[in-house]
Amino acid sequence: MTAAEMRVLQEYRRIAADTLGVAAIKAIKHPAGGGEAPAISLAEKGFLAADDTRQNFALTPKAKEFLAIDYKPEVESPADQEE
Repeated sequence: MTAAEMRVLQEYRRIAADTLGVAAIKAIKHPAGGGEAPAISLAEKGFLAADDTRQNFALTPKAKEFLAIDYKPEVESPADQEE
């Protein structure tokens, strides 16, 4: 999964939505680029379900499972250790 694809999925979690329109997805800012390409790629991988016109993208159970992961880094950064 690319960083841009993860950013799209994170946006669903950030705004607590199950469906986003293509305009909202295009508005997501990411240093590696944006647009609707990451959403289309996520649909091809089974993380999003697109409607017939590819104007709305909904989370699939696979995406919800991915977003439910409470990721914690295995290694703390030096700043984390200074308390």
